[in-house]
Amino acid sequence: METKERRVGTVSRGIRCPIIRKGDNLATIVTDSVIEAAECEGFELRDKDVISITESIVARAQGNYASVDAIAEDVKNKLGGGTVGVIFPILSRNRFAICLRGIAKGCKKVVLMLSYPSDEVGNELVSIDKIDEAGVNPYSDVLSLERYRELFGENLHPFTGVDYVEYYGNLVKECGAEVEIVFANQPKAILQYTDCVINCDIHTRARTKRILNAAGAKIVCSLDDILNAPVNGSGCNEKYGLLGSNKSTEDTIKLFPRECKSLVLDIQKNILDRTGKHIEVMVYGDGAFKDPQGKIWELADPVVSPAFTDGLIGTPNELKLKYLADNDFKDLSGDELKEAISKSIREKESNLVGNMASQGTTPRQLTDLIGSLCDLTSGSGDKGTPIVLVQGYFDNYTN
Repeated sequence: METKERRVGTVSRGIRCPIIRKGDNLATIVTDSVIEAAECEGFELRDKDVISITESIVARAQGNYASVDAIAEDVKNKLGGGTVGVIFPILSRNRFAICLRGIAKGCKKVVLMLSYPSDEVGNELVSIDKIDEAGVNPYSDVLSLERYRELFGENLHPFTGVDYVEYYGNLVKECGAEVEIVFANQPKAILQYTDCVINCDIHTRARTKRILNAAGAKIVCSLDDILNAPVNGSGCNEKYGLLGSNKSTEDTIKLFPRECKSLVLDIQKNILDRTGKHIEVMVYGDGAFKDPQGKIWELADPVVSPAFTDGLIGTPNELKLKYLADNDFKDLSGDELKEAISKSIREKESNLVGNMASQGTTPRQLTDLIGSLCDLTSGSGDKGTPIVLVQGYFDNYTN
């Protein structure tokens, strides 16, 4: 019997599951949810499918929460409780405001140093055009709060409508600490105010810490040094500390999931035992993509995926079909063209670095690419699909 040619490539499906609570057996719930969805919707699992679980439900099942007071105690113990420089935080009520409350409660004075014209992930404090008009050099100029207001006035975030300068300043004062706000992009600028510093940048944290230590700072902690161990029985994250955390209630945060490689391996084994299919599994947080309108880069988590099965290690190894069609096989058409391209794909080298026929393909980690797809599929609101099943991702034109 002639087999029908498949007409569909990659498919991404949001999978609904029960609301997850602390102590739930997530491996069983995820396995059941995916298999029930397949039965209900009439599709089959296949080898090399990818099951992705949002980090949020992993942390919830782990019960990985901490209070503002736990943050405050850790900050006080590690930085002395006096004047602390808090530099390069992102502008986010969900991501950083609650961390700032804990930090402020753990010291007498906060010198808040904001990067400008935008934070690390692209939230603007002031437009680059206004910076140009004012003749300010953001690489070298340090602005006081007064100078910032004089030059740029009040600037509301285009999406949230919040003036983060005022919001963060008031928040520190409400927690009982003094606050001084400055604007600078050179880490060393904070040392004019204090030698005890928390650098709150995410992806540049190692460099910032190195620069501050080399410049003579007394104590430097990155966010991954705060709550990297339990405080009075709180949750923690040994590897990432406060990085990847977000607001749970007004006085608690949900931390990034702790070690969860065993979870993805358990789900992989469960699916194999129940369906005979060898699938890959990953935990994902923020996707790694930039919004062209708001100029915001989504990745506020320290990594896209904190845990994944070994089949997701590496980067894609793909040929550009349009390059082959327009160059190598420009004189072919129809079935002849199809067979020539199929042969090229079947015979492609295991490493295509430098091969002209692979130019324009994306040399990003598989987990970053799939995590971005899953983040967009599950959304961040009320879709109720914290599990995403990706099928056909590893297919190519010949399958």
